[in-house]
Amino acid sequence: MKQSEIRDDHVRKLLLKNKIATMDELKIAAGTNATMTVHRCLSRLGYMTSYSHRGRFYTLQSIPRFNSQGVWAYHEIKFSRHGNLLETAAALISQSDAGFTCFELEGRLQIELKHALLNLHRRGVLARIKHGGSFVYMSADKGERLRQDLTRRKNDASETGVESTRFMPDELRAGIILFFSLLDEKQRRLYAGMEAAKLGHGGDRKIAGLLGLDSHTVAKGRLELFGGSVERGCVRNAGAGRKPVEKKLPE
Repeated sequence: MKQSEIRDDHVRKLLLKNKIATMDELKIAAGTNATMTVHRCLSRLGYMTSYSHRGRFYTLQSIPRFNSQGVWAYHEIKFSRHGNLLETAAALISQSDAGFTCFELEGRLQIELKHALLNLHRRGVLARIKHGGSFVYMSADKGERLRQDLTRRKNDASETGVESTRFMPDELRAGIILFFSLLDEKQRRLYAGMEAAKLGHGGDRKIAGLLGLDSHTVAKGRLELFGGSVERGCVRNAGAGRKPVEKKLPE
């Protein structure tokens, strides 16, 4: 058996067993320190890279079981049949009925997308239209964009049951604010993210206004909560916060 066939076999067995692997793990399996050698193995086998975690994880094309959105998640590692993060965002938006806001698409892909969508818009891959207080990303094709825009306007006009903090009973608003005040820093961020997700479109901004937070903080809590990246037991990163004050006793 040729050396290349032996390497291919070892790489295949590792991925079939573990489902995913990093480049360092694949190098060990292939018995080489050369990244290009591993890429040749992967090319012969047929592979995919994750759209999350900066594309650090690899899998075989035969392993993922994609959902209706073309997404497959193995623990917190996510793959897409459309390719990397930019390709996935562009494909889902272009094929959608009414485009997506950044908030809506983040909910589907469970990853932060603000910079990726701005990148696609500036390159002309996607169009962006203002609806209400949010930007909606749509197809760059004019005809398709007009269809998506019309569908979005019809949907917005028919949404009569969407919750808004303005229409909450005073008791509910007071209860949310009181409960929020009893939480620590991390719990407040996660709770705000959960309430924002309940409101759907524009939820980050509405909850931020109700609780006196920055909308980016609310978005961060929502992504942590639904992206599976919540760390238990730690409110702040090690070393964060004010330094302890040393009390001096009178001589």
